Amino acid sequence: MKKKLVSVLLCAAMVTSVFAGCGNSSSGSDSAQDSKAASAEDSAEDAEEENSEAEEPEEAAAETEAAAETGESGKVLNIYCWNEEFKTRMTDHYADYEEVDATTGQIGDVTVKWNITPSDDNAYQNNLDATLLKQEDAAEDEKIDMFLIEADYALKYVDSQYTMPIADLGITDADLSKQYQYTKDVVTDGDGVLKGVSWQGCPGVLFYNRAAAKEVLGTDDPEEVQEYVKDWDTFRETAATLKEAGYKIMSTVNDSYRVYSNNVSSPWVVDGKINIDDNIMKWVEDSKALVDAGETGTYELWSDDWSAGFYPEGKVFCYFGPAWLVNFSMAADTEGSIANQGGWGAAEGPQGFFWGGTWICAATGTDNADLIKDIILTMTTDDEVMKEIVVEDDDFVNNQDVMNAMAEDASYSSKVLGGQNPLAMYCAGVENLDLSNLSPYDQGCNEEFQNAMKNYFENNATLDEALNLFYTAVVEKYPELTY
Repeated sequence: MKKKLVSVLLCAAMVTSVFAGCGNSSSGSDSAQDSKAASAEDSAEDAEEENSEAEEPEEAAAETEAAAETGESGKVLNIYCWNEEFKTRMTDHYADYEEVDATTGQIGDVTVKWNITPSDDNAYQNNLDATLLKQEDAAEDEKIDMFLIEADYALKYVDSQYTMPIADLGITDADLSKQYQYTKDVVTDGDGVLKGVSWQGCPGVLFYNRAAAKEVLGTDDPEEVQEYVKDWDTFRETAATLKEAGYKIMSTVNDSYRVYSNNVSSPWVVDGKINIDDNIMKWVEDSKALVDAGETGTYELWSDDWSAGFYPEGKVFCYFGPAWLVNFSMAADTEGSIANQGGWGAAEGPQGFFWGGTWICAATGTDNADLIKDIILTMTTDDEVMKEIVVEDDDFVNNQDVMNAMAEDASYSSKVLGGQNPLAMYCAGVENLDLSNLSPYDQGCNEEFQNAMKNYFENNATLDEALNLFYTAVVEKYPELTY
């Protein structure tokens, strides 16, 4: 069992995260990536050797349940995450939390320690993996109690026994009845066991530059703009119109990738063989046409070239994303940006999709099960807290009743969207999300496919050559796969 679990965590330890969820990462050099991957593998091997005689995760889980039943609580709550988003949510909305300093807090008699490692070059997962592998031998106050995960690699942890079943915390289906089903599907293991909970939903829309819409399309009304982007054929026709006026319809082909990849009819891997869905190939076809026509670029997400469109002089018409993108990642606090001026609008776009999200997991072996239960219930199920997060943080929360009510609330509006209330669009989009084609290989396959196709889009490789680059990279990453 130990070797199997080590293998599960190592399987994705060398995957470099582009971005998923509510924080960004930048790409490092190949040598840096290799170094981190090797370091993670060495750490995991050391942990396996050190723990060879240690108790199995099942035994640690039994101890956690026993501690919860007796009401015992540890003195330290260790939380692992990749940015400060959840820490900010706790500080602002969990009444019993008191901030001590940048990495420490207090909840009653329990000291909260935040271990924050950025996702750049997969550093967060590498750190988390190495620490989880030593979990059983760690001193009680040094064990991981809670850790956060993102959708792209959720199954890597959900399908391991390092995550506690949510039911073992005493949280029931009734407690989570208002949450969107897709947020549960993402963190449900192969046996149907729920292993994580999220406070947010991340359905996506198309954010458009209102000034550009008025100039080129003659209107910035969301319903009217939607007619110009209602499907991919119309989207491409609008791209040609925008080009004549000096605008790119998107900053990069990568902006639309998740819209296509969220609407596939089959997973990346079928019976151990790499499978490229027809809708992924449609992204290639449509993207190549846009690039060849000079209607979009091939920039990496989070690069300076990509983010130039956050400003009027960047001449970019739209970006695809969920609420967190326009509110937290598009320079809303920077004077002169489109968001700062309330200059974006939201339309449904060609297809519904989601991007990212953050899930809370309880680590097997925690001695703070009762406290974790209270944090999860407060931060993900309490109607008043959920509404606070919508109103104060402009986020989309994982509560159907709250979101439906807020969608009809005339007093709510988004400053960055020029006073528009986009919540009805989000609510409509989230109801149609289908996560049935998720697989543990999604992060690696999505990243390597975009990397390979960049060569094709920039005419540095034929399509067949780019596909071969993709297959080779994926099999190198996941030797158990064929193509």
